[in-house]
Amino acid sequence: MRGRIPDSFIDELLARVDIVDVIERRVPLKKAGREWTACCPFHDERSPSFYVSPAKQFYHCFGCGVHGSAVKFLMEYERLEFPDAVEELAQSVGLTVPREGGRDERPREDKTDLYALLDAAANWYQQQLPKNPDAQAYCRKRGLDADTIARFRLGWAPAGFDGVIKALGSNERRMQLLNEAGMVASNERGNKYDRFRERLMFPILDRRGRVIAFGGRVLQSEQGPKYLNSPETPLFHKGRELFALWQVKQANAKLERIVVVEGYMDVIALHQAGLPIAVATLGTATTPEHTEILFRAAPDVVFCFDGDRAGRAAAWKALDAALPRLRDGRQAYFLFLPDGEDPDSLVRKEGRDGFEKRIREATPLSDYFFGELSHDVNLSSLDGRARLAERARPLIARLPDGAFRDLMAQELEKRSGARAQFETPAPQRPVQRPVAVQRSLVRSAIALLLGQPGLADEVAKPYGFLRLDKPGVELLAELIDLARSRPGANPVSLVEHFAGRPEYAALQKLLAAATVGEPEAQRIEFLDALSRMEQQAVAQRRDALVAKSRDGGLTDAEKTELRALLAAKHTPVAAPE
Repeated sequence: MRGRIPDSFIDELLARVDIVDVIERRVPLKKAGREWTACCPFHDERSPSFYVSPAKQFYHCFGCGVHGSAVKFLMEYERLEFPDAVEELAQSVGLTVPREGGRDERPREDKTDLYALLDAAANWYQQQLPKNPDAQAYCRKRGLDADTIARFRLGWAPAGFDGVIKALGSNERRMQLLNEAGMVASNERGNKYDRFRERLMFPILDRRGRVIAFGGRVLQSEQGPKYLNSPETPLFHKGRELFALWQVKQANAKLERIVVVEGYMDVIALHQAGLPIAVATLGTATTPEHTEILFRAAPDVVFCFDGDRAGRAAAWKALDAALPRLRDGRQAYFLFLPDGEDPDSLVRKEGRDGFEKRIREATPLSDYFFGELSHDVNLSSLDGRARLAERARPLIARLPDGAFRDLMAQELEKRSGARAQFETPAPQRPVQRPVAVQRSLVRSAIALLLGQPGLADEVAKPYGFLRLDKPGVELLAELIDLARSRPGANPVSLVEHFAGRPEYAALQKLLAAATVGEPEAQRIEFLDALSRMEQQAVAQRRDALVAKSRDGGLTDAEKTELRALLAAKHTPVAAPE
């Protein structure tokens, strides 16, 4: 059992989900014979070396070596913990994750109580909103309808220093959770008080739709900081979270473009106007983690900023964060708004179609890049062109190797006359998918069994090969027992049973290297491998008894056994059927 999720449920889940569907929703795949292929999402490459096998429900990259099941892919790609990856997969196929064990068995890292408290806080703030006339008037002034207020779970933090504390801090444990969640602060005397007071509250959700933090906005700018966010907590890291990403994914089965704006109200206004593709960073500049999450959500990312100096500075930081993540197929754009306008005000004036037109006409990263680096440079002079090349080269070098970097280098050469030179990695042999892997009989038998778990039903007990003294023999017997006890189990579920054990990595490699062949041919090869192992076990025992006999140490029973083994050595062995 991993944590509190039963192994039997993991088996059922992996049997229900289709790994091709799971991965294709995040990485474009192309059919390649019986398998699917793509450029690896975990390292930069030009030629596809990432393969997904529907037969084995397994992925493997022959370039960087990553491999695993649908659960492992979600953990690596979405940066989820194991329970969260299981929850997300289960939700996609309509299953509810069962839990085993009592309270004492809960893993230390489990934050269930913290999530529950933050959800309760969001509910409490929602209940306060209709009770405050000023907050209601502000929502009407901003044009927020009831559906939008409910979809974003907007609430109100009333005046006073202990509203949340009285509502949710009913005992010492609850006060500890309020503090851990960043919902309370302390004064110089150590007295606790509500962190959020007299603010419109915006719950911040994680990628599973759970409340992990809050943003609060005052109604009047003179009341204090316009926006106040939760501090960093075990659940909330503002450099890795985006406001409304959950709502965007819920509204779009397939997302082609995502727009990054600066404020909560800008996001909500665009969603309400019929553009549910907007997210916002949380009071911080765009980080490399933000850009990776954005590009994993959609191939095209549009950064939308004010056209003033601060907006352009923020745009350049976003470009700087995006450069290393612009693998082929990903594109970034920049949309600068007219003076005095923000997305909220502009979409009110121009409507959905007008703002969408601006998005379509946003400036490609390449144009913005060279425009910014050239704006104070005289390109008609030799010195000016040299300055452009000096500025651009180190930035272009940060782009992943691929067509886009090549084209950016060509554009720099066209504009400056200077060739962009980068350190070229040593040439590598093209990645070849192994047709066969040279391995021992034991490894071959394990690989064949992983390819067809049903073969275990053809192996009768007691297992004659268990007498062979070689590495992996006991593992093979355990795998056969496991496959027999789980009829219909797929290869990945067998391997996942060994997660956390030393054998896990070796089994994953064998599963990745195993080729899909004709079932009958593989059946014959598997049974032949077991037969040859039994023969090796007999020879091993015979040699051991012969060696012992030279020392005169054989018992009567061992002498009888040795005579039988020597006689059998000269008897022809029938070929397996």
